[in-house]
Amino acid sequence: MKFSAREDVEAPAEFVFQQITDFQSYERQALRRGVDVRRVDSGDYKVGSAWDVAFTYRGKDRKLRATVEEQTPPSIVRVSSKSDGLEGKTVLEVVPLSQNCTRIAASIDIRPKTLSARLLIQSLKLAKTNLTNRFKRRVSDFAEDLETRYQSAK
Repeated sequence: MKFSAREDVEAPAEFVFQQITDFQSYERQALRRGVDVRRVDSGDYKVGSAWDVAFTYRGKDRKLRATVEEQTPPSIVRVSSKSDGLEGKTVLEVVPLSQNCTRIAASIDIRPKTLSARLLIQSLKLAKTNLTNRFKRRVSDFAEDLETRYQSAK
């Protein structure tokens, strides 16, 4: 199951990439939402950095490990995640359109690896339109937030 969205941001590509790779802020956001996030390694965030994440979804406790697979400034970030029966790939691409305009292309691809995960994905497919719209809205909100941060940082 795949979700994708594109948004244009009124900010330079370097600034957008820096904000996209601010993993520490993602950790704080998740903790504020009640998600248990633990960094597996220490030091700088780089390829191979990983997090163990625990949360509740649909009344069931879930655990996953997210790992940075690729980080090529200022254009692409790939993060893989593995859960009990699911594997996911998240790709964030930063494409400079002009000096102060950048396009963000975000995609998430989730694949089931067990029968129970296939059933979960099948139930999600029934709500795919709603989930796609929510994903696009989140990416749009993130792009607006990036523009606001860039304007205040000027």
